[in-house]
Amino acid sequence: MVKVSLDNVKLLVDIDKEPFFKPSSTTVGDILTKDALEFIVLLHRTFNNKRKQLLENRQVVQKKLDSGSYHLDFLPETANIRNDPTWQGPILAPGLINRSTEITGPPLRNMLINALNAPVNTYMTDFEDSASPTWNNMVYGQVNLYDAIRNQIDFDTPRKSYKLNGNVANLPTIIVRPRGWHMVEKHLYVDDEPISASIFDFGLYFYHNAKELIKLGKGPYFYLPKMEHHLEAKLWNDVFCVAQDYIGIPRGTIRATVLIETLPAAFQMEEIIYQLRQHSSGLNCGRWDYIFSTIKRLRNDPNHILPNRDQVTMTSPFMD
Repeated sequence: MVKVSLDNVKLLVDIDKEPFFKPSSTTVGDILTKDALEFIVLLHRTFNNKRKQLLENRQVVQKKLDSGSYHLDFLPETANIRNDPTWQGPILAPGLINRSTEITGPPLRNMLINALNAPVNTYMTDFEDSASPTWNNMVYGQVNLYDAIRNQIDFDTPRKSYKLNGNVANLPTIIVRPRGWHMVEKHLYVDDEPISASIFDFGLYFYHNAKELIKLGKGPYFYLPKMEHHLEAKLWNDVFCVAQDYIGIPRGTIRATVLIETLPAAFQMEEIIYQLRQHSSGLNCGRWDYIFSTIKRLRNDPNHILPNRDQVTMTSPFMD
């Protein structure tokens, strides 16, 4: 086991040691354990420099687009990947074979219970767009998932009681969407800089729940948002490999669906799957963010003025 120092790691909030959702006894202290912190600190120290380099590359691309000297296109240096018919992604993982109906929502306790009770195949538990990234939302989202996966997520309010309709193994498959590479968790500092929010969300969920999910006959599954380059997918793949090795489960146990919701990523879809390969569970289009990305990236091009968003439907040529 790799030894990880927590020197120069600062948590800027107090850790709640009392259970907030009784009768469950789970607290934030059960999530932010020393072992879990060592794990996410290791991931951050290993991969944060590369993360920052990739974010800087986004700005380089934007400056070239703004100048009019560059146009987005398929990358010539990865033509061999696009043209090679011999590689393929893995077979579908348990719980991901049928995704014909999928629901999404933030990891609030009552909404999580309602989503797991819904007549759907999969449930994207969203730490990103549908969840305001406050400290309580993020850490109690982890508490709620911890309890749900262990079938201990009953929740009572003065007006209503919430409980799962059955064993979570037989309910919709959980797919967690962490925050994107561009975000940080400002309440936890590592070596005088805030930890990557992606690593914070992914790492805590994975560390506490991966083996429990395997026992349920499923696995640790993720949605990856806001990527703009296939090397950002490679970075996720590298994180996955280190994480699985760290807790002693086979590589390929993690599966990740990538949201194609930026214009640059639309030109690198094959490469994104290739970079994730054994961890890939396909692609999904994120409509509104894709439209936003198109407006943002082509902001200086007068030939790319979009109409009102209600006229940009999924039948529009560039969305179809």
